Amino acid sequence: MKYIFLCFLPLFSFANPQENAQLFGFYTLIPPCIAILLAFITKDVILSLFMGVLSGTFLLSLASNIFHSTQITLINIYNTAVESFSKIVSYILVSASDSVNAGIILQILCIGGLVALVTKMGGAKALALNFAKKAKSALSVQINTWFLGLLIFFDDYANLLIVGPIMRPLADKFKISREKFAFIIDSTAAPVAGIAVISTWIGFEVSLIKTAYENIGISDISAFGIFLQTIPYRFYNIFMLFFVLMTAVMRREFGPMYKAELRARSTGQVAPLQKSGKIDTTEIEDQFLAPKENIKIHSFDAIVPILTLIFLSIIGFYLNGLESLKDKELEFAKNNPFSFETLRLTFGKTDSSVVLFQAALFAAIVAIFLGVKRKIFTIKEAIETWIYGWKTMILTIVLLLFAWSLSSVVKDLGTSLFITGLLADKIQEFILPALIFALASVISFAIGTSYGTMGILMPLVVPLAHTIGKDSGMDSNTLHHYMVVNISCVLTGAIFGNHCSPIADNVILSSMSGKCDHMEHVRTQIPYALFICILSLFSGYIPVSLGLSVWIVLPLNCLFIVFLLRIIGKKCE
Repeated sequence: MKYIFLCFLPLFSFANPQENAQLFGFYTLIPPCIAILLAFITKDVILSLFMGVLSGTFLLSLASNIFHSTQITLINIYNTAVESFSKIVSYILVSASDSVNAGIILQILCIGGLVALVTKMGGAKALALNFAKKAKSALSVQINTWFLGLLIFFDDYANLLIVGPIMRPLADKFKISREKFAFIIDSTAAPVAGIAVISTWIGFEVSLIKTAYENIGISDISAFGIFLQTIPYRFYNIFMLFFVLMTAVMRREFGPMYKAELRARSTGQVAPLQKSGKIDTTEIEDQFLAPKENIKIHSFDAIVPILTLIFLSIIGFYLNGLESLKDKELEFAKNNPFSFETLRLTFGKTDSSVVLFQAALFAAIVAIFLGVKRKIFTIKEAIETWIYGWKTMILTIVLLLFAWSLSSVVKDLGTSLFITGLLADKIQEFILPALIFALASVISFAIGTSYGTMGILMPLVVPLAHTIGKDSGMDSNTLHHYMVVNISCVLTGAIFGNHCSPIADNVILSSMSGKCDHMEHVRTQIPYALFICILSLFSGYIPVSLGLSVWIVLPLNCLFIVFLLRIIGKKCE
């Protein structure tokens, strides 16, 4: 038995991640691999992340209960199993008790509460109706739907639940196929929320960046500042938004979408034929958040709270960041308080979780005051609505806690150190961003969630990019830029699956919101999503990795989209 046990020595570890990376070897890959494989098989991200964390804590517990023991007994094995479960609780508690993470959780909950209040007041619905009145043609309906999707940037769910039911009757009136309508609202949900500076997404994205940098021993960075720098490199999001607009303006489609649009325009049959086994596409609306029938809805009930959130966030970013500046930076900011460089410095140093939490809390108070004053609801009803909005964010919080825990386990096991040591000498630096984007796209499509993909990949990508960049001789500025590009690949590649996977919540929700057969929505949207995905990969990340400026890549690719749409697209009149 002892000789057999010696074969598994790489499984056992000490507290040092560097030692763990050497002792565990390829076993350090078990937790992230289990999370990815189970996500493929079960399509349940929470279960997959939980099992990933459990496998990691089991390996860590195995060392203390067996490796330091003189013999293997059932008691040791039992203690290992029990301790692995208790360690999960410890990791979750540590993640939740971190001040920054706690601020992120509160920020997400408060924004969820604010969205609920605005929806209950009818302000978001009134705002959408105002846009609907201006639609005079199929072109204007599509553009107004697209613009309204941009306007409701703060949450992808709120976007789909608001835009779909309001604009769909107009889309039917002007013979726009349900498939095309579902594509438009789907394309202005996650792709917009994923790059919005103020949204329910940003806390999760910033926290992953912060944790990943801490795992490689870098704590003196602004995760929010890095997030801002990734925005120009979020090619899939940017190109998809531009592509949607161009299909409407140029009146050109291709693939299954062209057939759907041709059917709707020529026969007036906007919805695809009913199929057995289709999902329920009846009208969806959260009855608890539906405005009361006896009130008159006004768009300013949405505009005022949202503008309050935006204004206070901008002011808060500036003031909070200003407090973090030191020496020469602070002196420069005092002498040039509103220069672009000062804004860059202050926004880069700000604690976004605290600022957004404070802004969302005050905006919610403003919304409650407006609702009570207009007798839309009582104070008690307002608080109940606000708390209900918190409840809608619970799934996000659970994902966050498990993603943070998996990241900590991966760090303790030395997984990132093992991967960087394994791949650093085998991958050329210019090809890494493209590989990461492709991997993120595949994983997100398979598991149907952006959050899960980001949580799995970010702890692995940051150390890998850092090591490869340093080994290739990059100076500090070039290395920072290189890491920003690779982080962008994780964040935007994760959007791909959320945008076109048949099991993605946003895809299902947009099918229901647009009253389109679910698989018809997926079938017509996938060619468009793949088109932008391939474009982002080959004419986006590879040229940027080879040194071409992003400010050249962006306009050139927009022109390329127009050119390709002109060549392969067919006119839909």
